[in-house]
Amino acid sequence: MFRRILIANRGEIALRILRACHEMDIEVVCVYSKADADAPYLRLADRAICIGEAPARDSYLNISRLISAAEIADVDAIHPGYGFLAERADFSAICRDCKIAFIGPSPEAMAKLGDKVECKRTAKAAKVPVFPGSEGAIEDEEEAVKVADDIGYPVIIKASAGGGGRGMRVCRNEASLRSNIKAAQQEALAAFGNGAVFIEKFLEHARHVEIQTLGDSHGNAIHLFERDCSVQRRHQKLIEESPAPGVDRKKIAAVGEGAARLIKAANYCGAATVEFLMDEKQNFYMLEVNTRVQVEHPVTEMVTGTDIVKLSILVAAGEHLPLKQKDVELRGHAIECRINAEDPDRNFMPSAGLIDTWQVPGGLGVRVDSHVVQGYRVPPNYDSMVGKLICHAEDRPKCVARTARALREFVVGPIKTTIPLQLRLMEQSEFRTGAVDIHYLERLLK
Repeated sequence: MFRRILIANRGEIALRILRACHEMDIEVVCVYSKADADAPYLRLADRAICIGEAPARDSYLNISRLISAAEIADVDAIHPGYGFLAERADFSAICRDCKIAFIGPSPEAMAKLGDKVECKRTAKAAKVPVFPGSEGAIEDEEEAVKVADDIGYPVIIKASAGGGGRGMRVCRNEASLRSNIKAAQQEALAAFGNGAVFIEKFLEHARHVEIQTLGDSHGNAIHLFERDCSVQRRHQKLIEESPAPGVDRKKIAAVGEGAARLIKAANYCGAATVEFLMDEKQNFYMLEVNTRVQVEHPVTEMVTGTDIVKLSILVAAGEHLPLKQKDVELRGHAIECRINAEDPDRNFMPSAGLIDTWQVPGGLGVRVDSHVVQGYRVPPNYDSMVGKLICHAEDRPKCVARTARALREFVVGPIKTTIPLQLRLMEQSEFRTGAVDIHYLERLLK
């Protein structure tokens, strides 16, 4: 097992990994930018090293500074968390070249699954359902028109690399496709350094359902069931839950088995999420694979009783997965609300600044994952998430009621947060029945 791990991240996920390491008797080195110099969790680390100025390019995205910190601190491994460098195959490769374990997949597995075109080929070979569309990257406008004519409109243009909605365009006719294909390529190139795009069939009323998987270096792979992440805005998730409400358990079990096959086929070691869209007839189509731990991993932990971060560390150290598929059982229902420092009444404008009121909820089945304390100042330089509220109960109606109760207890000020909107969602009849698609929130806010 590792003796000392460097966490190449910040905020909530850095604290989450730190806690797991300390419970495993592993020393922790935290890095921080000057904007995070006063972050409370740094005091819990065995060592903290400043790696640069506030801009991420000068700190959390600066590979040479991270590797230098790792070598100075004499660590055995680096945990990338999520975001920043977590899905950079070159970072994984550099860690390996420097004889530092990367807690995540090999660069080869990451490249295979991180590139959407290559991932789709691997998925088809593993008999995972995928969208009809182009077999590879689209080279020119005429090829795009031919693919769209074959599969029928509407279609969606997607970037082969990256995610978060960048490089993505929905086209409902040929004119729209012709006018958007070059713009999507340019946006993808600017965002990810890779201008490759491909085309797939677009679903009008889809739900976002993803499968949590784990693999080890000995050829074992399992799934930990699904999460429904359909409550989202501009492809950014706001509420996640497990299990997915109203989904046929036999169908989702087959999808889970396919996701585990895909991870195994890629020789993948670590935590990964295989994302799907589900249509109104509960047909599933793979979107992509996130080759890292997800923000919403606590939802799965609550309903399966597993610790995904610890398991990721174990398999990165070369150990076998301690679980087999038959050992994983669903227990009750869990809902996670991402608490973001944003103002929903002002088009989700970021709300950085001092937090002088921080009153978190508690009670049975309530978990809050956050690095924030009273007196913490939210920097304007990074993602706006300040915490996650995760609630668990024996069934979905009780879980919704518990989440609403906890949200009413959660008081943050004077900055604005998404808490009032999430409480409003808990009270909506559509959400209570579980019948919401990925465009539901946008319709609600019109």
